[in-house]
Amino acid sequence: MTDLPSNLKANALLSRWVSVAADDTLVIRSGKVELGQGIATAMAAIAAAELAVPFEKIRVENTETQVAPEEGWTAGSFSVEHGGSAMRWACAMVRELFTAAAAEALGTTPDDIVVTDGVFRRKGANEGLAYHQLRERVDLEVEATDRPAPRLIGGSADRPDLHRIDLRAKFSGPGFIQDMALPGMAYGRILRPAHPKDRLVSIDRAAVEARPGVVAVVIDGGFCGIVAERDDLAVKAVEFARKSARWERTAELPPMGEANAWMDAYEAKSATFIADEGEAAPAAFSHAARYSRPYIAHASVGPSCGVAEFDGTKMRVWSHSQGIYPLRRQIARVVGLPMEDVTVTHAHGSGCYGHNAADDVALDAALLAKALGRPVMVQWTRADELSWSPFGSPGRAAVSASVGADGMITEWTYDVWSPPHLARPGFGDGINLLAAWHLAEPHAPSPPNDAPRPQGGGDRNSVPLYKVGKRTMTHHVLPERPLHTSAMRALGAHCNVFAIESFLDELAAQAGIDPVEFRIRHLDDPRAIGVIRAAAEAAGWDPADAGGEGIGRGIGFARYKNSGAYYACVATVEVAETVRVTSVVGAVDAGFVVHRDGLLNQIEGGVIQAASWTLKEQVRWNEDGFAVRSWADYPLLTFSEMPEIRTVVVEDPSAPSLGSGECAAGPVAAAIGNAVAHALGVRVRDMPLTPERITAAINAA
Repeated sequence: MTDLPSNLKANALLSRWVSVAADDTLVIRSGKVELGQGIATAMAAIAAAELAVPFEKIRVENTETQVAPEEGWTAGSFSVEHGGSAMRWACAMVRELFTAAAAEALGTTPDDIVVTDGVFRRKGANEGLAYHQLRERVDLEVEATDRPAPRLIGGSADRPDLHRIDLRAKFSGPGFIQDMALPGMAYGRILRPAHPKDRLVSIDRAAVEARPGVVAVVIDGGFCGIVAERDDLAVKAVEFARKSARWERTAELPPMGEANAWMDAYEAKSATFIADEGEAAPAAFSHAARYSRPYIAHASVGPSCGVAEFDGTKMRVWSHSQGIYPLRRQIARVVGLPMEDVTVTHAHGSGCYGHNAADDVALDAALLAKALGRPVMVQWTRADELSWSPFGSPGRAAVSASVGADGMITEWTYDVWSPPHLARPGFGDGINLLAAWHLAEPHAPSPPNDAPRPQGGGDRNSVPLYKVGKRTMTHHVLPERPLHTSAMRALGAHCNVFAIESFLDELAAQAGIDPVEFRIRHLDDPRAIGVIRAAAEAAGWDPADAGGEGIGRGIGFARYKNSGAYYACVATVEVAETVRVTSVVGAVDAGFVVHRDGLLNQIEGGVIQAASWTLKEQVRWNEDGFAVRSWADYPLLTFSEMPEIRTVVVEDPSAPSLGSGECAAGPVAAAIGNAVAHALGVRVRDMPLTPERITAAINAA
């Protein structure tokens, strides 16, 4: 039969995906978790379509180990593309099992059964049987691998009035993990230093234990957690403990320098992964440039939180992790319990779009709960979140190219440097959780590595879709780095697309060709050309617009990972004391759209985040350690700075759904950089595009 979707093949038991409740609601379970991106609503829409029931009859159960299918991490814009495909097939198989049961009950054949609004009827009949009336006749303990390929209804329950199912609780009640309240729950906070290379030597433990409300001080090597009856008392106790804390400095940090100059002090593992043979065509001119992006923080509005309880035998953990199964395995190893005695349940948290501190704080809570034998909630402070949470990797790119007399690129050389982008729990054999490294018997992290191609990590989207002639492309991975890095939205695509698309504008200018036309000349993918033209048309692109006087527009394009959604956009900026993005007009092709509003939410969120990264965000350090400890140290794009965002959806219902959650990051960055150059006549190649860097570029010009 047609190959099963890989996620369904790995979780073949249909009962893990769907069950029928007595009240005739259908319960679905997905291994892809809700992170604020609306995936629960998309999964419900897919399930409603394939089960042929009203959307309101679908109930999405929280993802929990031992119950939900194991689908790895909710990451990489794969939720609809992979998880949605598996959900569609599983629900279609369930519908066919119920169709067969209905046919038997009604004395006919499955071909004579139609299902509408969750009721199975003989063709032409009014009476029928609902799912709940048939559930005793259907055994869902069936392996999908033993079933024939189902007939897919296709489509979704998408409609204009389809609202996000996760928002009501978040707006009106206890919708987040921080709102949890278990009987007898205590509150923990962790004492950590202000320098990443400091380790705790001692504190005045007796004095801390005497503080009001303190239940316990848990010290294991360099790990120190303080638990109190109330969270505010735990916070005060940690600050009191800090006064007597003694730290040992294990290493110093290198000077930051400008544009990731610190990278020169580290040895890279270099690999040339594309080296085309043959001679390049004759060139009319050549050009070279370097670009960079700094360390970036997740900067979630709500600091990370974890809850755990331990009854002496079994442990349960609640976490807003993107990968509860890998987290479960790692926590079990650290706390010394059999994996089957640890349950991890996903709980909603502040959006992260990458590996923030959700996993680390879950282990903090597990360690304290095991030590106390009662439920414990642990929250990180804003300072902890902006310093100890894994950062998005910095990048540096060097590009050179030659262009022929016909305006076509004849040769292309691209080098990118970056630390690894992936250190999630479950990558490698080590324990990738912060507290585990500081215990008296520490667990070593996995050796630093990057995501393999073709998806890539630091080299993600480093291969342009454009025809660029003879190519030489090299990735320089920096295993050692000053600060801890892991996954963040788009991984290396943010830096690489910024570099490639900025460089294309520079080549177009030297060739005297309009930037939109220059891109289209170098493309043979009709979907890529389609989104570029759609974005340019929607934005009213004028090739004769010379820019200048502080007003400019620029374009950026990429297909995310060269396999996901296509996105192009035109950014308009005003440059005075600062850069203000006034509008971003884009076009997205994500294939078949399951939930249009969810797609637009993803694009709009990506635009805002990319604009903030590109203009403002940068993690810094100095000889005293972390230099970012509050919002004052790490400015974000504010509500008053939000651009107008318009998005054209270029949809092909016959095409497979493509991941779109991360497709905007690189093109938006490039469009802003190109718009600034169009507005000023000078280019800033290092993010963030701060007033200081713009001034320096003007002075240098």
